[in-house]
Amino acid sequence: MQKKEIKITVELDDKNVANNIAFKADDMPNVDAVNCRAMLLSFWDAHNKDTLKLDLWTRDMTVDEMKIFFHQTLVTMANTLHNSIDDERIAGDMRDFCDYFAEKMEIKE
Repeated sequence: MQKKEIKITVELDDKNVANNIAFKADDMPNVDAVNCRAMLLSFWDAHNKDTLKLDLWTRDMTVDEMKIFFHQTLVTMANTLHNSIDDERIAGDMRDFCDYFAEKMEIKE
């Protein structure tokens, strides 16, 4: 059995607000830890049929960056949904929502 490790480091200020978020993974051997301004982490608890979430962002994360971050996350979720349940119809509906979201947030390319 193979194991991989992902390490997430969060630096907090004296009010427990994130100053910096960094991650490093075993699959990134020649790369130093990558600094980020935001992260969304979800785990599925099968026993309780519940999602465990950890959502963090730094004070440096701008509103415009957050809009783009959410849009890109939603697009990725639509792709993951398609790959995991192989339902093009519902994944397409989600992609349509992503287009709508981008338009409403005024980030449409």
